[in-house]
Amino acid sequence: MTTFAHFLDKYPAYAGTNALDALRALEYGRLDSQGHAYLDYTGAALHADSQVREHAELLGKRVFGNPHSASPSSMAMTQAVERARAAVLAYFNGTGDYTAVFTLNASAALKLVGESYPFGPGGRFLLVADNHNSVNGIREFARAKGATVEYAPLTVPELRVDQPRLTALLDKADRSHPNLFAFPAQSNFSGVKHPLSLIDAARERGWHVLLDAAAFAPTNRLDLRIASPDFVAVSFYKMFGYPTGVGCLLIRNTALPGLQRPWFAGGTVNFATVQGRLHVLAPREAGFEDGTLNYLSIPAVEIGLRHLERIGMDAIQTRVGCLTDWLMSELLALRHSNGRHMVRLYGPRSTDMRGGTVTMNFYDPNGHLLDYRRIDELAGVELISLRTGCFCNPGAGETAEGLTEDDMRAGMAEGKDITLPRFLQVMEHRGGKSAGAIRVSLGLVSNFADVERFVQFAAGLRDQTALTIGAVTFDIESCRVIRDGS
Repeated sequence: MTTFAHFLDKYPAYAGTNALDALRALEYGRLDSQGHAYLDYTGAALHADSQVREHAELLGKRVFGNPHSASPSSMAMTQAVERARAAVLAYFNGTGDYTAVFTLNASAALKLVGESYPFGPGGRFLLVADNHNSVNGIREFARAKGATVEYAPLTVPELRVDQPRLTALLDKADRSHPNLFAFPAQSNFSGVKHPLSLIDAARERGWHVLLDAAAFAPTNRLDLRIASPDFVAVSFYKMFGYPTGVGCLLIRNTALPGLQRPWFAGGTVNFATVQGRLHVLAPREAGFEDGTLNYLSIPAVEIGLRHLERIGMDAIQTRVGCLTDWLMSELLALRHSNGRHMVRLYGPRSTDMRGGTVTMNFYDPNGHLLDYRRIDELAGVELISLRTGCFCNPGAGETAEGLTEDDMRAGMAEGKDITLPRFLQVMEHRGGKSAGAIRVSLGLVSNFADVERFVQFAAGLRDQTALTIGAVTFDIESCRVIRDGS
């Protein structure tokens, strides 16, 4: 029996997703024609050929102008943008309850919340330690306005939120002041799905809730009638690959009046005067969409949403779940000749409340860490696309590796020259801890051949050491990775 036959015998539900194989051949043929194993869906989804064709046809048939006008071309563009906006609200089941603000990306959406939220003395900003840096950055707005900033820790080794500790922190809210709680629906580091029930738990205690759905939305359906945070950030290229340069902030209408924009720009005001030094901010989404939108790309969002609707999220979830479980079990089974484990996985080792993001590090037969940057290079030679580093999520990485505040201060002692590669060198002198990892992530058209190739690649590291695979160092002056011993 072939490996694939064994896989199907263990995961019979996978056979029900074979429509995705036909879709891959029809719409994503470049993968197999080029022999490419794409395993970076948390970094970015891949676009279907038809998405680009349909968008190009639309642009080729219509005359579209800057929407900030009443000309025929501007009105045509305004109508296309508003159709896309309505499609976004309908997709997330937020029509009537939410306002959709188009942004450049999820980071820009999160910054809008940070700069506009009415932080102040007596108020609090609470984050789960498992947040993307675009969420962590909001703490600077909170601090500048005098709010208290706190983090809810993660459990080890599962990297799930410490629920008792989180509850204690949520209970500290003073309802007479604005309080904001932020967490990701799915970790971009470990794949953990943090329970959406945290939204209601926080709101009941006097918090507004910011949900980062960038890593969640590509393989899960977010229904805003069931889970109703005050703010939701999404990035469309992570959902369906195309277009880039368009994200969205979904704002619950009841939370909208409380936001206070600190500035205004072209398109965000109904009236502005130089001599009077006054301005009147435009209502709803218009007051947040700074300058000129990426308006020619926005119609492609509606096209991408239709693409996901035709495929069906259930099929995507089933396939990703089967592949993720098999991948983890195979990686955990890998041993060196002396019996030592080759791979350390971070986060849950089952698919219960976790997505298709699998983060790991490789170790040699003596238990020494293999440099993840060299693993990245070797995978690239095999046309395997994955991602390495800290994934802009330092809290999860620090927890996973047991890095302490003293470790962080040792790194910061390097001053302005500190970079992740330099920090890695500092950690090597402090007991060999890692500050980075290897991330494999599955998505829309992942298949068994993709994950099998990675497992075979991983197995090829059996009995290898840093000397035999070639270590990498980082030249800070030239910002170049330099291989040593290969």
